[in-house]
Amino acid sequence: MSDDAPKSAYELAMERLRKKDAEAGIDIRPLTDEQKAAIAEIRSFYQAKIAEIEVLHQSKIRAILDPAERDAVDEALRRDRERLASERDAKIEKARQDRPR
Repeated sequence: MSDDAPKSAYELAMERLRKKDAEAGIDIRPLTDEQKAAIAEIRSFYQAKIAEIEVLHQSKIRAILDPAERDAVDEALRRDRERLASERDAKIEKARQDRPR
C-alpha cells in the first residue's frame, strides 16, 4: 500500500494521538510475552476470588430474612468486590510497568 492512498478517519485519529503522545513524552512499548502471561494470571486469580465471594454471599443471603441485615451483607459484598478489583488493577499496572532486564 502506498503512502499516497487515502487514510480512514480512524488512521488519521490514531496518527494524531501518536503525535500527541510523542510530544508529551509518552513512550509506547508493546507488552512482552512474560507481561501478558503475568497479567492473564492476575486476572484469572481475581476472577476466581470474586466468584468465590459471590458464592459465599449467595449462601449467606439465603439464610437471612431481615431486609436490613440483607442490605448490610450486600454492602459488604460490594466493598469486597471493589477492593479486589482495585488490588487487581494495581497489580496489572505494576506488571505493565515492570520491564525485563
